Amino acid sequence: MADATTAARTRIDRALAELERKILELKARPASAPAITDDDLFAPRASDQRVAELEAAGREASDALARAAEAVRGVLAESEVG
Repeated sequence: MADATTAARTRIDRALAELERKILELKARPASAPAITDDDLFAPRASDQRVAELEAAGREASDALARAAEAVRGVLAESEVG
């Protein structure tokens, strides 16, 4: 079971690292992009492109967390059998 737990933890760590990378990419917008005076993600003046970027990042984060949750469920199911 320790191997399965370690594998699940590794997958979760990988998913969280991917999520963090995506967030950092959004924050590190190119210098040619218009300046953002407020980094509030819910600011009413967000451009359509920015909203699309945030929605895509949200979907990717949701998918990554769903995969991590499934990995944890798999480990728990294996521990119940064994």
